Amino acid sequence: MNRRILIAATALIASAAPAFAHLNPDEHGSFAAGFSHPLFGLDHILVMVAVGLWAAEIGARALWVVPLAFVGMMAVGFALATSGVALPFVEPAILASVVALGLLVAMAVRLDTVPAAAIVGLFALFHGHAHGGELGSAGALPFAIGFLIATATLHAAGIGLGVMLGRLSGGGMLARLLGGITALAGTALIFA
Repeated sequence: MNRRILIAATALIASAAPAFAHLNPDEHGSFAAGFSHPLFGLDHILVMVAVGLWAAEIGARALWVVPLAFVGMMAVGFALATSGVALPFVEPAILASVVALGLLVAMAVRLDTVPAAAIVGLFALFHGHAHGGELGSAGALPFAIGFLIATATLHAAGIGLGVMLGRLSGGGMLARLLGGITALAGTALIFA
């Protein structure tokens, strides 16, 4: 029995192809590569959904201003990277954004819309810069359009989740719990 398991495991390992976290733009096109990019990184997903959750917690104009600030500043960060402008501490800032936005949701911090937009905009600058640094052979404009649409979609998912939880009895606590889990996941990513 053990010999069969060993043979099966060896065959499986020998036949496995390497996993690629992002689509190759030469095979799938620049837009598809850009669109898939935020969907294959845990840090990206956590932050994008947390932005939507936080916007839903704040409510009113923040529902659209806060995510729009993120998408807009992400485009600015991407433009900086593709223009050769370096930013310090890109990866640490991205990891800090996971923890910080998770904590903002967990503590249900209700800032005015403009300061909330400024906070997410600052973090978005680093996220966009990272995307620009990972452009590779992709065409810049279709890649950017793809990741901006995917980002906005993840924000919308966070907003939808936040609005739904806001209507449920005890949903606010569940949103806060999700924020705490996000912050803990961000902390784990820092030490991974």
